[in-house]
Amino acid sequence: MRFNNSDGDFVAGKTKAKVRGRDFDLGAPFFIENSRGMVPLSSLSTLLPRFLGNPVNFHEAARRLFVGDVATQVTAQLDTSTPPRLVLNFTAPVNPTISTEPGKLRMVFAREPLVPPGSVSLTFENSTITQASFTESNGIADLTIAGTVPMMASFSNSGRTITITAIPPGTTGSEIGSASGGTQNATGPPAEAPNPGSGSGTPAPASAPRRILAVIDPAHGGSERGAALTEGLEEKTVTLGFARLLRHELERQGFAVILLRDGDETLTLDQRAGSANSARAAIYISLHATSDGSGARVYTALLPVEGQDRGPFHAWNAAQAPALPLSQSVATAIVGEMQKTSGFGSRIFRIAAAFE
Repeated sequence: MRFNNSDGDFVAGKTKAKVRGRDFDLGAPFFIENSRGMVPLSSLSTLLPRFLGNPVNFHEAARRLFVGDVATQVTAQLDTSTPPRLVLNFTAPVNPTISTEPGKLRMVFAREPLVPPGSVSLTFENSTITQASFTESNGIADLTIAGTVPMMASFSNSGRTITITAIPPGTTGSEIGSASGGTQNATGPPAEAPNPGSGSGTPAPASAPRRILAVIDPAHGGSERGAALTEGLEEKTVTLGFARLLRHELERQGFAVILLRDGDETLTLDQRAGSANSARAAIYISLHATSDGSGARVYTALLPVEGQDRGPFHAWNAAQAPALPLSQSVATAIVGEMQKTSGFGSRIFRIAAAFE
């Protein structure tokens, strides 16, 4: 065998080989199958560097092989603000698949050479975000964040930073379900209903105002530029800029706001859906821009309400049926408010509003 100007001599049935004229112990017999030479996995860490001329790091149990100095490191820093945030900084851009379950947020790295931090388990002195653990198996790395409340992830710094945000009780969509059919202020979240008390005439102590959580999704990003609005202006840049402005305005009105991306990151549809669903927000807003036409447009789902559930799964076209009337009502209200204001410019901002 010759590779990279290096010679190797292998003999079927033998545990010894020669590489660059030097004896090498394979640890198990070399054999040939379908005209292919087979060596033991355990020998790769020392055998491959002799041919490649580069360091090789082989995690045999996890079936992960790193050739050269390619490992991606991660550091974690917990920000104990309210709500707390766990900031994960990576030495190279990453794009994991994200999923959630009660008390956990899981990130699966299928193609990134992510290696464990200094400790495979980090414990935080925080009652909300409690632990981060690293595992690897079958060619993938798994970073799991444990907490006591729902969490969601957002990307920034060109994919080098992932921020895990704890969603505090009182900002989830389920918390405001009873208020969605009542009277709402046009400029802010629903007011708390008065407590009738016990008839003594003494008003009940004022409770903290309920914060409605909105998830804003700036379309495209990273390798997906979206529409070319001008020769030098891409849709992904406009949607992110508009999302930041919208976040600022909503926060001024008392809303809690999360951006699915706060930088030029590539997010898959599954990642967007997983992050939005894990947040359990009251409203999800997707922002797009195009150079066609003028003014602003508001879109909402037009899925037909059809199909019946079979077994534990929802029929695809019926899964969002309970949310469609409310989503359409919100879209109509948004259009009504926008019609009162001029100056949207020559671009069309398509806003898809959907209540979960």
